[in-house]
Amino acid sequence: MYTLAILKNLEIMKKLVLILAVGLISFATQAQAKITFDEDTIDYGEIEKGSDGVRTFKFTNTGDQPLVIEDVKSTCGCTIPKKPSDPIAPGASDVIEVKYDTKRVGPIRRSISVYSNADEPIVTLKIKGTVKG
Repeated sequence: MYTLAILKNLEIMKKLVLILAVGLISFATQAQAKITFDEDTIDYGEIEKGSDGVRTFKFTNTGDQPLVIEDVKSTCGCTIPKKPSDPIAPGASDVIEVKYDTKRVGPIRRSISVYSNADEPIVTLKIKGTVKG
């Protein structure tokens, strides 16, 4: 009888440990940075050749962990993105600056990839418009 009681207690303890482990794992995976952009496309419209090609994508860390922008890459050398160098605290905002070479006449259709530690690790931003000659 004594052995049966010990076995039942062991089974109960195993179940409690399993429940606690699952709870801790799910809690740990919920805490994460999240990047939310005000807009994911910037339309330059029609701009003159040689005009200011700098635009900014504003974003906020809507997660509960610091956000680290690891890299920002464009689809060509005519678009130069600039990322924040410091981590962005939960609730804080910052910008990714994009400079398009407006000496190139014609349509603008470029993508910028943002790599971070956010829940969505790669976000694609776009610029569009036309440079008039």
